[in-house]
Amino acid sequence: MYKSLIRPVLFRFDPEEVHHFTFGFLKKFPGLAKIFLPKPIEDKRLEREVFGIKFKNPVGLAAGFDKNAALYNELGALGFGFVEIGTVTPKAQPGNPKKRLFRLIQDSGIINRMGFNNDGLAAAVEQLKKNKHKIIIGGNIGKNTATAPENYTADYVECFKALHPFVDYFALNVSCPNVSSHAKLEDAEYLYELISAIQDINKSYPKPKPVLLKIAPDLNKTQLDEIVELVAKTKIEGVIASNTSINREGLKTSAAELEIIGKGGLSGKPIRDRSTEVIRYLADKSGRSFPIIGVGGIHSADDAMEKFEAGASLVQLYTGFIYEGPQLIREINERLLER
Repeated sequence: MYKSLIRPVLFRFDPEEVHHFTFGFLKKFPGLAKIFLPKPIEDKRLEREVFGIKFKNPVGLAAGFDKNAALYNELGALGFGFVEIGTVTPKAQPGNPKKRLFRLIQDSGIINRMGFNNDGLAAAVEQLKKNKHKIIIGGNIGKNTATAPENYTADYVECFKALHPFVDYFALNVSCPNVSSHAKLEDAEYLYELISAIQDINKSYPKPKPVLLKIAPDLNKTQLDEIVELVAKTKIEGVIASNTSINREGLKTSAAELEIIGKGGLSGKPIRDRSTEVIRYLADKSGRSFPIIGVGGIHSADDAMEKFEAGASLVQLYTGFIYEGPQLIREINERLLER
C-alpha cells in the first residue's frame, strides 16, 4: 500500500515538508498508522545481543529522521529494533538555508545538506524523559556549527553527559559532510583525542554506555586502517558504516540537475555497494573484533543480507525506509527468520 498509494502522493511535495507532515501524522494518528501500515514481526528468534545490549531485532532506524527524539516510540511501533535519535548538538540551531533536501528518484537516492538542524540538547532530554522503554535508543551527537575548533570536544562531552542517563548507546557523528571543519573531524589524531575524552567520562559512570564511531563511505584504505587501530586503542564498542557520501559518480540523475542541487551528502542506493565494501574491509581487517552497524543503500531484504554477510551485526535504514516504507522492516526480518 505504501509504494502504490502513499508514496506517489508524498513524492509530489517538497521532501522536507513531507518529513514534517509524516511526523505529525504518526504523532497524532498512531491508530491509523497501525491500520494502513504492515504489522511488525515479533519473534524471539530475531533477538540479537550486540555490545551488551539485547535488541528485539537487528533492523534499526538511522540518525537524521528523529532529530529531536520526538517520535521514537511511534517509530518503534512500526517494527524497528532500535532508533537512533539526533544528531543532537548542545545548542539549538536552524541548520543550513533551505532548500536543503533533494530526492534523486532515478537513482533511489537523496542528497541533503541539512547541517545538523535540531532543537538542541535540552529539548532532546525533555523528550527522552517520556521514554516508555519499549525501544532501544541510540544517541547520535555532534558539535554546533558555530563552535570554534578548540571547543569541538567540549560540545561532544556536553551532549554525552546530558544524554547518558537516557540513551542505550552513543554514536559520535564525525563524518557528516554538511558541517564545518569536516576534515578535522576525520583526522586520526583528533579522533583519538575526542574518543579518549569521551571514554574517560564514560568510565566514571557505574554503568558505561557503548560508544560507536560513525564514519564516511569515502574513506580510503589507509584511513580505514586508522579506524581499526583507533577502535583497538580507545576500546570503543564499534563502528557505524556508513554516513552519506560526497561522491557523485555513476548517477543516472543528470549533471545539470546535480549542479542545481549543489553540495550535500548522498544516501540511498547509489552508496549501497561502497558502504558494503567498507563494512567488509573493516570486518576482515579487524578479524571481526568489534561490531559494525551497517547502513547505506538498504532498499531490500537482499541489500540487508549483503550487509550482514559482509560483517554487520546490525543494520539501519533511512533512505530505503523513505522509498520502500515500513514494509521493508518486515521483509528483512522475514528473510532473517527464513535463514
